[in-house]
Amino acid sequence: MTAPPPVIHVVDDDPAFLRSTLFMVEGLGFAPVGYAQAQDFLDAHPAPVPQGCCLLLDIRMPRMSGLELQRRLADLGRDYPIVFMTGHGDIDQAVQAMRAGAIDFLQKPFREQALLDALNYAVGVNLAAQHQQGLRAAAQEQLGRLSPRERDVARLVALGLSNKEVARQLSISDHTVHVHRQRITEKTGSGHAADLARLILRADPRALDDGGTSVPPPHPV
Repeated sequence: MTAPPPVIHVVDDDPAFLRSTLFMVEGLGFAPVGYAQAQDFLDAHPAPVPQGCCLLLDIRMPRMSGLELQRRLADLGRDYPIVFMTGHGDIDQAVQAMRAGAIDFLQKPFREQALLDALNYAVGVNLAAQHQQGLRAAAQEQLGRLSPRERDVARLVALGLSNKEVARQLSISDHTVHVHRQRITEKTGSGHAADLARLILRADPRALDDGGTSVPPPHPV
């Protein structure tokens, strides 16, 4: 069986241009979904798909512009790679959009090859982000098996402290630290300092920053 194609969400308030763009996107091998205005996309709240997705967004629209939709999505924590479509005179806005995290922008009318290159890149970014999110969720699940004290021990070991130094830092015995490390290894499969550091940073890149006191529990799903 062939894998389903990546999904491209296309938002443009010009009905004729939207139809032609959907036709072009489909012809390039993607699965397009069209929206006549930005609010329609927000209301639909499309979920990420395993095969990858992105947003092809007109920058200048009534009611809610493409830039406003970009800000709304960022505020909502909805991470869609965005390729903006711009008309003549919208380059300054396109630069603003890129500074806010957009993947690319295409000036209308655009060539099929330019569209294909931009969509392939955006979908690749989305797939990479989904992969990282999966790794993070798995790491959080592993660390969630630890007790609060085990998380404290794991963090200090990951920072390179010896058992004696961990014991002194936490005001517990060397034997207790040894027992905690055995349990950490059993629960996470990570016993060495480097393995623990990798696991903890995968769950939260800031967890080993100076000033932290423990490995944070996993975020609620």
